[in-house]
Amino acid sequence: MGLRLTHLLQEHPTLEIAGALVRGSSKHCGKDLGVVAGLSTLGINLSDDIAEAFANVDAVIDFSAPAACQSLAPEAARHGVAYVVGSTGLSDDDRKALAQAAQQTPVFLAANFSVGIHVLSEVVRKAAAMLGNDFDIEINETHHRNKRDAPSGTAWRLGEAANEGRTNALQNIYGRPSGTPRADDEIGYSAIRGGDVAGEHTVFFLGQGERLELTHRAGHRDIFVRGALGATAWIIGRPPGLYGMGDWLRDAP
Repeated sequence: MGLRLTHLLQEHPTLEIAGALVRGSSKHCGKDLGVVAGLSTLGINLSDDIAEAFANVDAVIDFSAPAACQSLAPEAARHGVAYVVGSTGLSDDDRKALAQAAQQTPVFLAANFSVGIHVLSEVVRKAAAMLGNDFDIEINETHHRNKRDAPSGTAWRLGEAANEGRTNALQNIYGRPSGTPRADDEIGYSAIRGGDVAGEHTVFFLGQGERLELTHRAGHRDIFVRGALGATAWIIGRPPGLYGMGDWLRDAP
């Protein structure tokens, strides 16, 4: 994602790269970002200095590991820098760090920066409300072989959307043990990992004699990058608070 951000920022009308942060253990630490990304020299060296990365910038985009939030969020708050987070699989402590930072600076959190996924979430919520409790809900997602969290953060968000539409509270079930029948108040999740799949999500509404399948397929990771850049351009200058895709898209012209 960092490499695609580097490429697409070269053509963005209002944003430009001011720095790039990597782990100190990275083999690319100290190298020119442009060279690492397969571009010409940009004069920006990859650094592991967190304080330096947050100095004299308007926003930081973070697609790294979830636990990084606990180090980066306080730094964003200290510098008053907009913090845009696309990491998934966040723990309660990670979310707490984001909530605390949002009291002092704008924080934009999205499990998925695809506009299509946001629309799918809205459709799922409405479908769950309209179809009612007689339809079972199952969610399947497919991602590339290197994705670490399962189910994906997007799958969890789609489950939340379905739960928002139902009148009875649903429990999340990941995997289905043999010999256990399905309960009425479940949302079942399943995950497939393999190849280079950017991301596919399907929400199944299964009734008696009919079923509805709502699917989103990401053809390329650039859709997430373009979404993150749009969110970043929007959030700069906003008051402190925790923002998401709905806030940005409702405000979009």
